[in-house]
Amino acid sequence: MNNAPKKISIKYFIILILVSVVSTFFLTKRYVTKSNESSNNLGNSACNFEQKRIHGYKFIEPLLYVEQSCESPLLENTKKEITKTIESYKAMSGVIEASVYLRDYQSNTWMNVNENMLYEPGSLFKVPILIAYLKMKEENPTILNTEIKFETPFSIDKNVAFKSKTIELGKKYTIRELLKYMIVYSDNNATALLNNNLKPEILNKLFSDLNLEVPDVKSSHYYFTPRQYSLFMRCLYNASYLTHEDSEFAASLLSKSEFNKGIVRGLPKNTKLIHKFGESGNQVEKQLHESAIIYIKEKPYLLTVMTKGKDNETLSNLIGDISSIVYNNLK
Repeated sequence: MNNAPKKISIKYFIILILVSVVSTFFLTKRYVTKSNESSNNLGNSACNFEQKRIHGYKFIEPLLYVEQSCESPLLENTKKEITKTIESYKAMSGVIEASVYLRDYQSNTWMNVNENMLYEPGSLFKVPILIAYLKMKEENPTILNTEIKFETPFSIDKNVAFKSKTIELGKKYTIRELLKYMIVYSDNNATALLNNNLKPEILNKLFSDLNLEVPDVKSSHYYFTPRQYSLFMRCLYNASYLTHEDSEFAASLLSKSEFNKGIVRGLPKNTKLIHKFGESGNQVEKQLHESAIIYIKEKPYLLTVMTKGKDNETLSNLIGDISSIVYNNLK
């Protein structure tokens, strides 16, 4: 009789230990799973972080951007869909090549498709010109009100497929108005007039600050990858190169772009975005590109698509399809 209570105590003690071990196992497994999920949500934790600062000041080094140095596994499925779509267009529709850069600002992750391909930017180059003029405004706050007369026609050797409004010969325009024509309507005459009055050292410093090759004014060609070009859009969105006021002004102009054949085609009607397109190439090979920041319920992402092919209509359809894939994956 005296031993019975001891046997019962040992029995229950053993059961208690087993329950404790099993509970600990499942709790630990659940914690590890959640920890892995959290790690994945932050992107690849094995990546280093890169930062870009502006040098040349005595006491400060303004921060342009910080990012992880490698692509995120969170965007892997999106990348696979985009790659498949590009290959399909290449096989059936005469597309030569296409490259994509995507940055999701909500998760601070990014990915590339065909990242090493180089493209001539065409009218995409108008965005750095816009940024350079707004940088000049910091030295001369009234510069946007300066009037310039369009007196002499420009010999612009470009076969433009997507035309809009243009400035008129013999009329005067403020620089503010010319910037609007250049960005909203992608007018090459307004751009040429602005180029004639642009301080080249301001534009060169912009490229140098972004670790990009400084443009050679004597060269008729300049090349970007989508990731390189996206730095201009990132600077505007982050307001890290211009003042908040001027970054907002530039973005406002880009939000009024009339081009609706590419990225806009792949979005629901009235989707909020800022964007710029560019076309270049020749009769044999067309190039069509577009870079945009798209806002989904105030959760933006940056998408830059650059393409080469036989005709602009097919390239614009491809850009629209890529835009649709990204939107449906990130919305």
